[in-house]
Amino acid sequence: MEPDTQTYTCAMIPPAPSTLDRREGPFGEVVLRERGEHFEIIANGCFLMDTSDGRSERLLIDAALGALPAGRTAPSALIGGLGVGFSLVRAAEEERWGRIVVVEREQAIVDWHRHGPLDRISGAALADPRTEVVHTDLVAHLRTATERYDALCLDIDNGPDWTVTEDNGSLYSPTGLARCHDRLTPGGVLAVWSAQPSPAFEQALRNAGFSGVRTEEVAVARGVPDVVHLASRSH
Repeated sequence: MEPDTQTYTCAMIPPAPSTLDRREGPFGEVVLRERGEHFEIIANGCFLMDTSDGRSERLLIDAALGALPAGRTAPSALIGGLGVGFSLVRAAEEERWGRIVVVEREQAIVDWHRHGPLDRISGAALADPRTEVVHTDLVAHLRTATERYDALCLDIDNGPDWTVTEDNGSLYSPTGLARCHDRLTPGGVLAVWSAQPSPAFEQALRNAGFSGVRTEEVAVARGVPDVVHLASRSH
């Protein structure tokens, strides 16, 4: 008889990350790392995002556009957070968008896109004549700006319940949501990315006067799905 044989498989061990740049800014430390074929952004020691997927970042843009009133011509979008560039790239790929304003508070992230490794992702989108990058804090911008947008697509944290810095928490407060409401045109859409669903945030949106509040999910390999919270300004 042939002896019993066993086949052993070894799990693929992900490569160790290498640090490409590390900056200390007014909001703390921000780091760009490379892991194999992908890039990662770490803020204050907290993993923020990477280039391994991007489906939920693209959904942030697509869902906002799909929720706008039918027939709206060349709607304007404010994207809160440049990140690894997936949301901006998705917006620039869609001809229906008009003006695209990206608000990013970390100069390092802007530099990585304009002059560094992330240029290979976002270079064409940044060169799009509809695109404007504003280097400022999103919370401060919403407080001081007077322009209204058809869509606010916000991805500056891991979600309303998991902020990168304490100051960001004010964005999801009643006052912060009221400012988002004020910065939208009638029928405009607020879309907020989150690493997990938040029923409490859905209720906060309703309390702030938004209508059509709902959550769209994107399944992930492990754990709870990424989501995009959506809400509209009805008047």
